[in-house]
Amino acid sequence: MDFLVNILLPVILYVVAIILLIILIILSLRFIKLLDKVDKVVDNIQDKVNTFDGALSVLKVASDSVASVTDSFIFGLTNTISRVFGKFRGNYKEDEDYE
Repeated sequence: MDFLVNILLPVILYVVAIILLIILIILSLRFIKLLDKVDKVVDNIQDKVNTFDGALSVLKVASDSVASVTDSFIFGLTNTISRVFGKFRGNYKEDEDYE
């Protein structure tokens, strides 16, 4: 029994520790390779997104200009409609009714 505890058990533990260390080294090397592949994919996607930035900025400017024209048209239309209905109502102010 003394042989088992003093000699064989530490040898088994050292062998298991060495095996685990080798497995961890192999897994870390595979993880580093995986991260390199992911980095290449991310760089590729970033390059593709950067090529579309010019087109997207043109679309943004076009949509902003259309929105501005639409807003000014709607403002003019509502202003005209409020003037027409203001003439029919006799041009009184609603604030005077509440005082």
